[in-house]
Amino acid sequence: MKKIFLYILAGSLCFSACKKDDDTSPYVEPEDIATQNTYDDQAIKKFMDENYLDAQGNIKAFSSTDTSDDNEKKLSELSPVTLPSGTIYIMRSGAQPVNPTPNQTIKDDDIIKIMGRGYSYLAVNSDGNTTFQAKAAFLNTIDGTGVPVIDPMYYYVKKSILSTVTTPDAAKKAKYYQIPGFREALQKFKAFDNLTGETPYNLQGVIIVPSRAAFARNPHYPYLNTSYRNKSFVFNFQIYGREDRPSDDKQTQEQQQ
Repeated sequence: MKKIFLYILAGSLCFSACKKDDDTSPYVEPEDIATQNTYDDQAIKKFMDENYLDAQGNIKAFSSTDTSDDNEKKLSELSPVTLPSGTIYIMRSGAQPVNPTPNQTIKDDDIIKIMGRGYSYLAVNSDGNTTFQAKAAFLNTIDGTGVPVIDPMYYYVKKSILSTVTTPDAAKKAKYYQIPGFREALQKFKAFDNLTGETPYNLQGVIIVPSRAAFARNPHYPYLNTSYRNKSFVFNFQIYGREDRPSDDKQTQEQQQ
């Protein structure tokens, strides 16, 4: 009887220990935004070391049990470029437009046609280990409709939208909708020459936007009824086309401030 009791006790302790290991610490927003910025950078580094690009340019996590990805290069080994804002972009070799014309240069007020996936993440520090958690879909045309998104507001919000907003005051400004780091990095790429939606995708690369280059802690448009406070973004994409925006729907200087 005593042995049975000891076995039960040992089993209970083991279950408790395992349960404790599986628990994720709740996120507590750092008072100092510089601390969150540090968490973002640490989580981004870890993300780039734990993922690679497959044959179509999709981000994939390395497997600990499947050896087929052993020879793949980490994202951190694919010549990532860090911009002044902290945003990182990776241009995938062999997946860019060949001999692009000047008309394929992406400008900051263009109408873009984008195919791909985008996710938001929260960089959380637990016992000194910082990782991306709370993964949530932001853009997904590949697993969804299979049709590129045209003219998303997070790249450029039209004057006509800003002019009709009455409240809140923050919503009258472009920065309420746009993701600065994404805009900054996307202009390093060239657009394809207006591919049709039926064209099989071959993703051009990756853009990783830390929260300070996204919405940080500022008021923002509630895409998908979600708060993006302190959230970083990862975009894995191909620009199917771009076109000039009509001058009468470009933001005024006041709306850009």
